[in-house]
Amino acid sequence: MTSTERELGLPPNFAKAVPDGDTFIRDVCETCGFIAYQNPKVVVGAVVHHEGRVLLCRRAIEPRAGLWTVPAGYLELGETIAEGAVREAQEEAGAAIVIENVLAIYTIPHVAQVHIMHVARLDPPQVHAGPESLEVKLFEWGQLPWSELAFPSVRWALTHFKMVQDQETFPVFTSPSPD
Repeated sequence: MTSTERELGLPPNFAKAVPDGDTFIRDVCETCGFIAYQNPKVVVGAVVHHEGRVLLCRRAIEPRAGLWTVPAGYLELGETIAEGAVREAQEEAGAAIVIENVLAIYTIPHVAQVHIMHVARLDPPQVHAGPESLEVKLFEWGQLPWSELAFPSVRWALTHFKMVQDQETFPVFTSPSPD
């Protein structure tokens, strides 16, 4: 929509079409040619560790309220993926973290998301529940609440973290193959 059309309060006149030079059907304004792209959301987070324990947050919000997750959420405009992961840990768990590595990139097409997970250490080792968390806790590996994890990507990230937790470098993991 052009600025003049916006100023006049004209509604966009969208139709489904494949724009020139594109290969996907998109919403295209028949009046001005504006293309309304719909792209996946980027989720950033971290498997945060401290002295052999892993930080989890019990969700206070939907989806999956009451279940456990690693600190993670949507990347904001103007942030790097590491900055977003640090912010999410602070917001959800009152946690100051130091990013060590990218752990994994998971594509989750059925909800139009890409999850970029990091390995991070807690520094200093103080946490408290933020407004999106009912509680936060550092879990020993054998005490992780596997049956109460909020999302498959949390299980994947924890599993991948366990595989590389003592390694300084490792390849970035991707989404597991569907079973």
